[in-house]
Amino acid sequence: MGREIRGQRKGAGSTFRVHVKHRKDAASLCAGDFAEQHGYIKGIVKDIIHDPGCSAPLAKVVFRDPYRFKKRTEMFITTKGIHTGQLEKPGDWGKLATASGNYVTVISHNPETKKTRVKLPLGSKKVISSANRAVAGVVAGGGHVDKPILKASRAYHKYKAKRNCWPCVRGVAMNPVEHPFGGGNHHHIDKPSTILRDASAGQKVGLIAARRTGCLRGTKTVQEKEN
Repeated sequence: MGREIRGQRKGAGSTFRVHVKHRKDAASLCAGDFAEQHGYIKGIVKDIIHDPGCSAPLAKVVFRDPYRFKKRTEMFITTKGIHTGQLEKPGDWGKLATASGNYVTVISHNPETKKTRVKLPLGSKKVISSANRAVAGVVAGGGHVDKPILKASRAYHKYKAKRNCWPCVRGVAMNPVEHPFGGGNHHHIDKPSTILRDASAGQKVGLIAARRTGCLRGTKTVQEKEN
């Protein structure tokens, strides 16, 4: 009998739980209300702070509540060029391209169906409602992945603030009792790395339900459309 593999241990208990103790607040735009839908409201950037759970800095924006005599504070994901004291207009909850350095490109608008076609950071296209709101610009902090870690202690502190995912031991470096790819006189899989979709939890490692494997070979011939 083998042991439970790492993929089976994840998702239960507190061992692999996300560390949220030092997080500042949810990084999202405020919901669009009646005042926004029929006009606009202004906010002032009071501070730009670092959140351990986000790769991009957060902007603390203060608005005047349109219905009560008080001020309302929102946490925005900062874009490049933003500074304290700047006026901002809030939109609805931001969900697309919120990681540092990402952005979404607007391809086309369809005024008849009120739909907008956008291009996501990975290149895929998506059709969304034209009533959606967005923040203009590129998410700040895009160059943080270019700085080399250089030593293991920095990686330890980096992932200590995020989750328990480091160090990650390779399956071929384990014993046969601990992983399906373990064992052998040298590090090799020694079996096809593809696995069925409906395989048991202890077997689902490697390329799960892969349509194809290997690098693409040859060239594609593009046929020109006849007018």
